[in-house]
This record gives sequence, C-alpha cells and structure tokens, in this order.
Amino acid sequence: MLTGMVDASWLRVLAVNPTVGLPSLVPKWCSVSHVNSTMPVYIFQQGLTKGISSIPFGWPIVKLAPCLALIYLLKWWFGGAVNTSERKMHSKVVMITGGTSGIGAEVARGLAMRGAQLVLLTQHSLTDPFLVDYIEDLREQTGNHLITAEQVDLTSLHSIREFATKWVDNLPPRRLDMIILCADTRTPPGGKATVTEDGLEPTWVVNYMANFHLLSILSPALRAQPPDRDVRIIFGTCSSYMGGQLFDSPTSSTAAGSSKKNKTANGSRSKKSTSGSIYSTSKLAVMVFAQAFQKHLSSFTRPDKYPMNARVFLVDPGWTRTPGMRRFLTFGSLWGLFVYLITWPLWWLILKSPEQGAQTFLHAAMEAEYGRGEGGWMLKECRQYNITRSEVKDEEAQKRLWAVSEETIQKLEKEGAKRRATEKSKQKEQDKTDGKVNGKATGNDKQTNGGTKQRK
Repeated sequence: MLTGMVDASWLRVLAVNPTVGLPSLVPKWCSVSHVNSTMPVYIFQQGLTKGISSIPFGWPIVKLAPCLALIYLLKWWFGGAVNTSERKMHSKVVMITGGTSGIGAEVARGLAMRGAQLVLLTQHSLTDPFLVDYIEDLREQTGNHLITAEQVDLTSLHSIREFATKWVDNLPPRRLDMIILCADTRTPPGGKATVTEDGLEPTWVVNYMANFHLLSILSPALRAQPPDRDVRIIFGTCSSYMGGQLFDSPTSSTAAGSSKKNKTANGSRSKKSTSGSIYSTSKLAVMVFAQAFQKHLSSFTRPDKYPMNARVFLVDPGWTRTPGMRRFLTFGSLWGLFVYLITWPLWWLILKSPEQGAQTFLHAAMEAEYGRGEGGWMLKECRQYNITRSEVKDEEAQKRLWAVSEETIQKLEKEGAKRRATEKSKQKEQDKTDGKVNGKATGNDKQTNGGTKQRK
C-alpha cells in the first residue's frame, strides 16, 4: 500500500499511461512530467535495493555503458576545441572562397549569424539554381540578408584578375574587413591527370596560385582601409604541408600521375609527382606565401603614418568530413564510395564534422587578442602552434617563391590574352562567314521568287 510515496512500478505505468493506476493514491504533486524527470532516481534506487536484475534490461545496459562512454569520450576528443571568442561582426565585410560547401559553408554560416556582410566567391553562375537556393536558405537560417556572391573561377587566372581588378578600381575604396581563403581541392589518389585552361595542375592552382594572384591584386584595397579597422587575412592549410617539397619553379609542377620529373630547390631531381605530393607542396607554398604577404603588408608606410592594421593567419582545421576528404578516402571511385559507406561509423568517430572544423577559423576571425601584434600566426584547435618547416619562415624562400609565382602568372596571362584574342578573331570571321552565307541564301530566295513571277 502506498503511503506518501508511489511504488516505482506504478510510476513506470503512470509515465507510460497516466490514466492507468490508482489516481486516488497518487499525490497531487506527482504529475507525469515530475515522474519522467525523477524516473532515473527511482530506477537507481530500485537497483540498489532490489538488485540490477529487477530492472528490465539492467545487465545489458550495465555491460553496454562503458562502450557508450568510451565512444562519447573518443568523439569528444576527436571533435577538437570549440571557439569561445565572440566579436561584433555587424557591418563588417568578409570575403570568403569555398564558402558554399564543407568548412567554408560553416564559417560563412557562423559569421552570418553574427551579422557579418558576406561576399562569397564561387565558380557557379549567379543565376545557377543551386547558388540562388543556397543563398536564400542561408539568409533565412541566419536572419542575415547581407549575403551576396561573385562569380570567380579559381582555376582561371583571367577570371581572378577580372574580379579583383573590378574590386580594386572602385572609388572610394570598398570596405574589406576580412578575407577567408577556404577553397581547397585535391586530385584523388590514382585519379586522372588534368590541367586548367592555363596549363596548370588544378590542385596547385586552387590551393596556392589562386590565393597568390587574388591577394596580389587586392593588396592596395587592404592597405587603403582606415587605421582603426581590424583587417584579417585567414589562410586554410593542412598538416600535410610537412611533406611538401618546394621546387625552383613550383608552378611547373606536373599533373598528378605524370612521369616527368621536376627540379627541387637544391637542383636535384624529385621523384615522380603524385596527387599527394602536389597537394602537400601547395600547402607548404601557401604557408610560405602567407608569411611573405604579412611582411609585404607590414612594410607599407601609410600616408597617415599610422601602423599597418592588416594581419595574416594560418589555420589548420584538422581532419574533417568535407566533400574533398570524402573524395580522397573513396579514391574518386564508386567502389571506394561503397567501402566508405560501410565504414562510415569509423569516419564519423575520428573525423570532425564541418561545423567542428570551422571552429578555429571562427576563432581567428573573432578573437580580440589577435587585433594586436605582428600577425603571421599559425592556429590549430583554437590556439597558436609552432610551424614545423623552416622554409616557411625563410626570407630567401619567400622571395624566391614570390618571384617565380609572379613571373609564371605574367607569362601565362600573356599567353592567355593571345589565345583569347585569336579565338575572338576566329569568332568574328566565323560570324562574317555565316552572315555571307545567310545573305546569299536570302538572295537566292529572292531570285527564285522573281523567276516564278516572270514565268507567270
């Protein structure tokens, strides 16, 4: 008989169906919500007093609990650090590459939720249904309508110059508080070798050359910002940079799988270039360039004599379940995708989600501490890390890489301009030929009609 306390078995029944039981014996304070909230206490009490066997599925739960706890701890460990920094982002203009998928999309979402004005650089046409829907969804989810896009093909030097020149030529100079470079690509192991319209390997162009070309042109826009503005340039990198090898002419890196050999910085011949070696080298190159670009900005003397207010960051997000990572793990094949799906619980456990991978980017964008200092910091797990490779800080390597990259871009742009001029002239000749053919056809039609009338 119940005296002031309801038996645990009756509480379980009442929790499932409150209409069952002896209502007259249940105190007024014992509502269903109260029963549900205190249920673990009664279960624990019953386990202590009557033994675990008295609890339904008690022993299986006890045996399974350590495994669940271990999985939880591993997931927490591999998930990495969480950004705790906050900063008012309202009215701040942030330019993002790779902002429509993976880590870049989560960075864009995080900044948009804090009120930043986003300019997404994307290869998609501005009328592409995917891009239109993506921006509309992002605006609705974040409540921020200051999200726009610009079409820039990062595999095309000409496309990058067109956009960057248009941005720089604006008077007065457009506001630009931050550039976040999240765009990243990699040819999967054993993938088919391809080249861009400029004759370069896509991984090398997107991961390094596009960043070099874009920032080289946008440099005046960054230096023109007011002295009280905290300008930040954030590069995405990867721990694979430690396996990279800078060449005398890294822009001549052969496509993945090519049998050609390249000269290294010391003049010796490197091994056959693979997708992995090119990817590692591109990450090493972007880190060397980031340090050089920080020196380039810091050496500028402002007309108002204020110190330079632009700072460069290198961010390693860690191993993350991005589309690029999935393409790498599956080797770009259907069989690889099948194996990936079977082993997905493992990847879910040890790889970060895109949201977790974006935390260090958000930390670099919002941490107030980084609004002071010389810049050039390497960040991982929301804190500073030392750079392993000595070439990254080597001033000679920085100058050599900058000079070679600049020379290569100038050469390729001249070749591209000639190619476009030739194609344009051919198109004009084709249009003239088509016009003449159409004119003759029209003339023949008139003669035929006239001949018919004469016969009549």
